[in-house]
Amino acid sequence: MPKASGRLINQIRKDDPIVKYGDPVLRQIAKKVIFGAYEDLPEFTSRMLEIMYEARGVGLAAPQLGILLRVIVYDPGDSPRAIINPQIIKMSGEQLDPPEGCLSLPGLRGAVKRAYSIVCKGYDEHGKPIRIRAEDYEARIIQHETDHLDGVLFIDKAEKDSLEWISVDDEEEEGEESEEVVGTMEKTTAG
Repeated sequence: MPKASGRLINQIRKDDPIVKYGDPVLRQIAKKVIFGAYEDLPEFTSRMLEIMYEARGVGLAAPQLGILLRVIVYDPGDSPRAIINPQIIKMSGEQLDPPEGCLSLPGLRGAVKRAYSIVCKGYDEHGKPIRIRAEDYEARIIQHETDHLDGVLFIDKAEKDSLEWISVDDEEEEGEESEEVVGTMEKTTAG
């Protein structure tokens, strides 16, 4: 857990920075970011995006790095974004596909019912208020990542009979067919 001030980037583990399932930090509730308490928030979110891309994901939450702050980053395919202290204030519709996975549970996939359309408010990495209207894939990613901030994993919401392990060979084969991804999972057609 980070100190009340200082450099967040120094708190990221150097080797294997993404926390894996079983680590209790993934079940804890993240604290709101107090702007001015961390001198390197823009640098921190940039490093989060680098880690996410290196892991072939589309989203990452600070608790997945062992840092209990309400920070998420994601890239639905058109541009990377960071949301500090995100709050989903409106949800409508429903979607079930594609299946989700998570960088903290590598290789596991499952169907999760999510809202099709959301409105999310928060702040960018510089403290500027933002409001995002998202649908479909982008809405799914934001919902997945904000769940992490409350200690909720996709397996908690997945249809239990849909959960399946995908082998490394399956992931590589699917990755060649498509670059579509969901949440913090690897880039595959399975989601």
